[in-house]
Order: sequence, then structure tokens, then C-alpha cells
Amino acid sequence: MTENEFNLLYTIKKYGLQSCRRLSELSGLSTGYVSQTRRAFQHKAWIDAEGISAAGLAALQPYRLDNAVIMAAGMSPRFVPISLEKPMGLTVIKNQPLIERQIEQLQEAGTSNIILVLGYKKEAFFYLENKYEGIQIVINSDFKVKHNCNSLYLAQKFLKNTYICSSDNYFEENPFEEYVYKSFYASVRVAEKTHEWYLIPDAKMNISRVEKSGDEGYIMLGHAYWDREFSAAMVVFLNENHETGSYDRSVWEQILADKVRELPEMEIKVYPAGSIIEFDSLDDLRKFDHYYVNDTHSRIMKNIARLFDCKEQEISQFEMIKEGLTNTSFVFELRGKKYVYRHPGDGTEAIISRPHEKKALELAKLINVDPSYIYMDDTEGWKVSSYFEGIRTPSYDSFEDSKRILAVLRSLHQQNLSVDWEFHPWEEAARTEKILRTEKGGIADREFDQLKANVHKCYLACQGDGVAMRFCHCDTYGPNWMLTDKGDTILIDWEYAGNADPGCDIGTYVMDAMWDVPETERFIAEYCQEEYNDTLNFHYLAYTALISYYWYVWALYREACGAVMGASLYNWHVMAKKYSKYLVEKYELT
Repeated sequence: MTENEFNLLYTIKKYGLQSCRRLSELSGLSTGYVSQTRRAFQHKAWIDAEGISAAGLAALQPYRLDNAVIMAAGMSPRFVPISLEKPMGLTVIKNQPLIERQIEQLQEAGTSNIILVLGYKKEAFFYLENKYEGIQIVINSDFKVKHNCNSLYLAQKFLKNTYICSSDNYFEENPFEEYVYKSFYASVRVAEKTHEWYLIPDAKMNISRVEKSGDEGYIMLGHAYWDREFSAAMVVFLNENHETGSYDRSVWEQILADKVRELPEMEIKVYPAGSIIEFDSLDDLRKFDHYYVNDTHSRIMKNIARLFDCKEQEISQFEMIKEGLTNTSFVFELRGKKYVYRHPGDGTEAIISRPHEKKALELAKLINVDPSYIYMDDTEGWKVSSYFEGIRTPSYDSFEDSKRILAVLRSLHQQNLSVDWEFHPWEEAARTEKILRTEKGGIADREFDQLKANVHKCYLACQGDGVAMRFCHCDTYGPNWMLTDKGDTILIDWEYAGNADPGCDIGTYVMDAMWDVPETERFIAEYCQEEYNDTLNFHYLAYTALISYYWYVWALYREACGAVMGASLYNWHVMAKKYSKYLVEKYELT
């Protein structure tokens, strides 16, 4: 069937048998073509006096929509702070959650077979199974480290004649059809330069190539449709990526861009400007739905407004900071100044005392080690800090940076400061290990018991060697330092602070730097200066093993809670093993 034949037959299916002039208006085909082709349809028995016949429906069957996949696994970091509290797809736009609007529009188009691929806060979507018939759920557990190529890989058995949708799109009018002739990507034409993906057409308005950024042209916006041929070809590439990981951090459109000449034709389907809305930020949402101007219905926004005694509409210019190992933070602007809001990570309440952290922050600000601190809620764990321009983290390859770090640590440890709680990494690791074994399904590392035994020997060997406890930060890895061009060296994030062995601060920095022993001994000597001796050297090497072990156990716990620790978990295991083994063998510890 040609595309024009399809368009006319589908028009008759939708609107019944109309006059040639009316069918021409509805289909966009010429009156002469409609008249001629209608006679051909009658000859094939595709239509009768009532409209489309059973034979006509059979002719359309290869083009009938099978299902839709709605991708809703990601966190939508561009949409902070709202996306920190609930998935973007559940954002209410004009009195209806985005994903519910899409589901209902798809059902209106003739399909109740809708697959939701979920990840971030997945449980928030589960109610949709009961609210709508035909909903099937697929879980993308790797959503933090793999993009939507993985979502589609997991949904591959459903990919036939399929709409590929994103949960955060809003359609003014229903764009979905029950029958579609061929694969397409939705697009709108722009006349200005943007940083969107541009679809470059051939003479037939099929995609000839895809370019990132451009001037006037057709940009990707909204949904796509994969016919069976396109789905089969894409499944091959999705499975190849699953083996190689080449597109793990990419959207599926990157495969389209790279493989467009190897894939079946995909049309550029142009929609009117404004008919497809994609929100890039809370500021965009406020422009579209004035309901959000005065009240975003976000606890985070209410926290900020209450702290600064301002209206929510004064808070703007949100920008996600790369997610940390424990928490997530974003920058916002208020009255011409920038601030950082820290949102506590899931599960951290079991291992962090927020009242302790708040007291530590107040002390750190008092001695000007962390002048960024403004306020922290010691019940919920959220925090607001000043934003510093022109900062960098220290380089582990720069001994000059190490000197700056150590000058701050010496000053911190020499202060006459004390709190009424202590941090003991061996005991804390044991407590976390118990949680892992009793509540989180155990520990899979076959070397764990041997590692634990070696670390314990190091720990016992440095007890009673004269190193006194001090007020310490206990999480001194590189990203918690801010170095300014003016020479300031600022230490942030005091969640694990307390009275502790100074080796916790020395060892954590070394652990993340992943230095070999000679480099670490140089670092220790610089810290100790004229007090340096063999006993102190052993002590801080032992604490490097101990604190690495603590953070390794901590990382196992965080992953058991659903966090993705990436290479850090392995690196900390390596450092705990390397230093404990070195000391046990060199000093014949028993």
C-alpha cells in the first residue's frame, strides 16, 4: 500500500465515507486522486456504502498500533527541586499528572497496552496499574548509570508497532493515531539557533542525518514511532550495546544519529509550534502553568522561602550539581545571589546524625574552616550554603595542593574544640556490617573476612601510641575541598565529623588519592612536620587501611540501599587491602 493510499483509507476509517471534496480536505490529497483511488478501493472491496469494510481493515492491519513504551526511569535533574521529591512524570500540569495525560491520550488512540519503564522512585507509579487497564511495568534498576538505551533494551520484547514516549512531555492535542504508515520522529521547525538535536531531511522528509545544535531547521521534540521493521533493526543495536556498553550513557537518539544509514527509513513528522511542550526547568513550568508561580507544592521550595522570608516566585535559576555519594545538591538564585541547597540521600538517616552534623557545621564556621554554611535543619537533614564562584577541587598530583589541605587539617586538629560524640571507624564499620548481614542480604565479597582480619590487626597495633583524639572532619576526600584563586581553602560537608583520631582525616584523603605508600609517607611527613617519627608514620598508614575499610563497608551499605557507588567501592576495597596487607607483612602483625 502506498502512503497516499494509506492516508485515504485511514481517513475513511476515521470519518466514514464522505464526499470526494470532504475526503480531500480531511486527508490533504487532491480531489482527483481521492475520486480515482476511492473507485480502486471499491474494486478491492476495501470500502462499501457504509465506509471501510472488513477487507479494508485487514489491509490496514499491518499499520495498526500494537503498544506504547513510556520511559519514566530517570530523575530529570534539570527539573530540580521538584524532581528531588517526585518523578517528573507525576508533575501535575493543569490539574493532571503528565503521565496520566499521556496514558489517556494513547488509550483514546486505540491502545491500552502501555509499558512503563520505571527506575527513580518507581513505587510512586505503581498505582497506575490499578487505575488503567493494560499497564505493564518494566524496572530499569541501572537508571543512575545507564540512560534510556537500557530502558528500551529491557522493554525490547514489546517493541513492534510502538510509540516511544517520554513521561515528561505535554501534548496540547492528542498526537497519537491508531494506525501509522511508517516510523517517524516528532519535530517542530525553529528559526533560531538552539542546542537541540536537529533532524536533517532528505528530499522525501526522511531523516538523512542528525546533528547536535544548529540554526533554522527541524528539532527533535516529543515522541517517536517505530514500525515493526524499525523496531527489529533497533533491537539489534540495543543488544549490541548491552554487550559493549557503548551507549550506556546515551539516549537512544544517539544510536539513530550514528546508525541512520543502517536503519530503515524514519520520517520527520512536523507538528505545529506549541503543540508539544517539553519542560526544561521549573522556570519553564511557571511560564506555562501559572498555578506554580506562587506555590510549587514543593517542600524544598517552602524550606527555602521560609528560611529567607521570601516568596517562592523570587527563587529561580535552578541548576543541578553533580550528585554526591551521600546527598544531592542544586544551585538556586535569590535576590541576585547564588546559594546551594543540599538534599539528603535515601537511607542516610540510618548512618548519619543530623543534629551532630549541624553542631559540627557551626563549629567549622566559627573557626572559618567552612564559611559557606548558612543553615541546616537537623530533623530533615536539608542544608543551605553560600555559593562560591571560581573554585576548584585539589589535584592529587599536586603537592602544593596537598600542602594547602594539610595546613587546614593541622589548624583544625590543633583547635581547642570538642563535641560530645565520637567517631570510631572500626566500631562504625562493625555496626554497618551487622546491618548488611541482618537486614540487607549479606556480603558477597569472598575476601571480606580476610580483609577485616588484616585491618583489625592494623587497628590494634596503633592503639595506645599517644595520638590523641581531636575534632575531625572524617570525610576529607577531594570533592569536599574548595580551593579559590584567592588562596582560600574551604572544607565542606561535615556529616561524619566528630571527636576522632586525626588519622581519619589523613587516611580519607590518601584513600581517594589512591597513592602508593611512598607518596603517602611524604604526605604524612608534611602533616607532622618536626614531630614526624616512625610511630606516627605507622599510625597514619594504619589509619589509611582502617578508614578505607570503613568507607568500603559504608559503600556496600549504600549500594544495598539502591545507591550506585561506581568505581569508588572498588577503589576503597583496593586501598584497604593494599595498606593492611603491606603493614601486616612488613611489621609481621599478629
